[in-house]
Amino acid sequence: MRTASAVDMGAANLAVPATLDRFTALFNELDKDNMHRLPEIYSDDVRFQDPLGSVQGLDELTHYFNAAYANAISCQFEFADPVVDDQRVAIPWVMHLRHKRINRGREIAVQGISHLTIRDSKVCYHRDYFDAGQLLYENLPMVGKVIRWVKGYAG
Repeated sequence: MRTASAVDMGAANLAVPATLDRFTALFNELDKDNMHRLPEIYSDDVRFQDPLGSVQGLDELTHYFNAAYANAISCQFEFADPVVDDQRVAIPWVMHLRHKRINRGREIAVQGISHLTIRDSKVCYHRDYFDAGQLLYENLPMVGKVIRWVKGYAG
């Protein structure tokens, strides 16, 4: 895990490195049993979006993450150096996931990037970009074979 060695593109916002440190640390500790910790890094009015859904507010985000982590065996992130422009952040990552219903519980690695906006030392906007096919479709028994064949054929 990397922290705080950001590429600064704009004026310094001193709360951003500390918030990023808390964000990356929490995401490597997060599991279905500690969703109560989300208020440590997210504002009450947070907006979250990823390729699988979109929610508004901390309560909805907690519900969304509860569902996402319900069958996770383990989930760890390798964060790369963030790019920071005042309160806006882009932070690349690789997620290492073991999930009961994906790839027979074996680990998969998914590359992505998070776009964050930080306000008052909390994340108020979080959008994740990743290939949903790499996460899900390629790792389902029958569908995965077809998706991998199509990618191979097209590539």
